[in-house]
Parts: sequence; C-alpha cells; structure tokens
Amino acid sequence: MSKIQGRTAAPGKGKENLLRLLEEAQSKSGYLSEEVITELARSVAMSVSDVYGVATFYSFLSTKPLGRNVVRICRSLPCHLKDSGMIIKSIEDELGIKPGETTPDGKFSLELTNCIGACDEAPAVLINNDVHGNLTPKKIIAILKSYK
Repeated sequence: MSKIQGRTAAPGKGKENLLRLLEEAQSKSGYLSEEVITELARSVAMSVSDVYGVATFYSFLSTKPLGRNVVRICRSLPCHLKDSGMIIKSIEDELGIKPGETTPDGKFSLELTNCIGACDEAPAVLINNDVHGNLTPKKIIAILKSYK
C-alpha cells in the first residue's frame, strides 16, 4: 500500500478513481507536483506519462503553483459571442498578467477554460469556486477588487 496525500491506495487499484485522486491531491497543495504525479502513478499502477496526461488534459487541474485566487475565463461559444475578449482584456489590464500567468504577489492566476456551466450568464468567469456572469469591463474590475 502506498500513501497519497494522506490517502491509502492499494498498488494497481484506483485507475477508475484517478481523476478524483488528482483533485484531492491538488486541493491539499494547490497544484500537482512531479512528486505527487509520480506517487499517484505508482499507486494506481499507471505510467507517469499517463497520469501526467490526465493531469494536463483537465483545465481545472494544474501542474504548476497557482495564485490564491484563480480566475478562469470561459472561452466557450456563448461567452465568445457575448464578447468575452473584452473581459479578458479588462482582467489583463487590471491584474497586469496574461492567461497562464500569476501575479508577482501570488494573489491571482489567470486561466482560460472551457465551459464553466454558466452559458445563460455569458460572458462569465469562475473565481475560485464562485461564478460571476453577465460581465462588463466595469463589473469584472469591481469583482476582482473584492478578492484583493
């Protein structure tokens, strides 16, 4: 038995739970380090590259440290049609970072993601676990300030 982030997994067991195990590991440390991915691979009898492939496929998982507040901008069609580009530009200007970057103080990371389930509120963003929709440049700036 090996121990993954406080969870015991029998070798060769848990492939079907890999996504849940990755989410749990990330919730403990904020991201999936090489060490965690390697240990998870060993635990579920998969190759490191296969586990890494799963970890990098899902936009809500990260293999690098993220800021305290993760701003995920929806890039699905409804948000795109409602000009999510202006929201991206407003966030970039306010935080001084581009998608895939973290502010120097570690307060914010900016990520582009597929649907966040708020198509009826397009354009929308997810900040940590909070959905914010029907955005305008002015509205997103006020929202960001509330997280500082």
